[in-house]
Amino acid sequence: MRVYAAYDDGLRIVDPETGAVETRLSGQRVECLSVATPDTTDEAGETADRAPRVLAGTFDAGLFRSVDGGERFACVAAATLGPEGSGPDSVTAVATSPHDPEVVWIGTEPSRAYRSADGGETAQRVGGLTDVPSASEWSFPPRPDTHHVRWIEPCPADPERWLFGIEAGALVATPDGGETWTDRPPGSRRDTHAMATHPDAPDRVYAAAGDGFAESDDRGDSWRVRDDGLDHGYVWGLAVDPGDPDTALVSAAESATAAHRRGEAHLYRYRRNEGFDRLDDRGFPTGEGTYRAVLASGRAAGAIWALSNRGLFVTRDAGDSVEQVPADLPDRPARALAIA
Repeated sequence: MRVYAAYDDGLRIVDPETGAVETRLSGQRVECLSVATPDTTDEAGETADRAPRVLAGTFDAGLFRSVDGGERFACVAAATLGPEGSGPDSVTAVATSPHDPEVVWIGTEPSRAYRSADGGETAQRVGGLTDVPSASEWSFPPRPDTHHVRWIEPCPADPERWLFGIEAGALVATPDGGETWTDRPPGSRRDTHAMATHPDAPDRVYAAAGDGFAESDDRGDSWRVRDDGLDHGYVWGLAVDPGDPDTALVSAAESATAAHRRGEAHLYRYRRNEGFDRLDDRGFPTGEGTYRAVLASGRAAGAIWALSNRGLFVTRDAGDSVEQVPADLPDRPARALAIA
């Protein structure tokens, strides 16, 4: 197992068994990650071991790809996304289709959508995203003259359906691979930071946003706010229990200032029939001195990983207890987290 942690000065690759840390893409501001294992069946029908493919979007240098688990990276899709191409070079979101690992969607700043059919090697612009009615209102407060795609979430039940979280201004959905777009489905959040789905509940989507936590039971067509027990309304990180689609962990704070500048964030567990409960005493640092965490689902039931300025942590029982991984990581918030 490897843990991939994106920071503003590069990518850290952690061996959670030994705590060993290696740095890749040194000096790059890594904004987003997608890790997938390509098809392992050869032409003879034999299954072979394949290293994970790692896609890392950077703010200044485009999209990077590793096909050997992170040992070596190369800039990809540069003709479209890179500084010499026709599109922007700030890659702020990337997601791999669960139906076909060769299909990758890419989001940028300013907000544009791209699709790759060859695992990120090349990409084509998908139009229509900024033609929706709310686009004129989109704005990212720290850089108010722009906005970006913060998150892209595939639908487990439909390979053509994708959800885009725009920071800040809208959640936008395409039901047909970018042919058409639905703007701000009823009840959706305006400042979505992360979304999550689960193959055992393929119609359900969770959303963590600056304006709360929301849930959809119809693949994102409509949403309901869930806040019973949630004392902090600025929600950032999100991950679903691999063994239970009704259970998720989120990181949350009182405000964007508390989450990103002052450093006073908390960890919550959401249970669909019970609401939220704070996990302040389970082994994960919370409260003063802790910035918002990024979260990622593991591979086993109950396994969820969390990374903040206080280190890398894992729960193997969906939040009942949390243990720290003894890894030397930067004492500052991470941008993204992925497990392979």
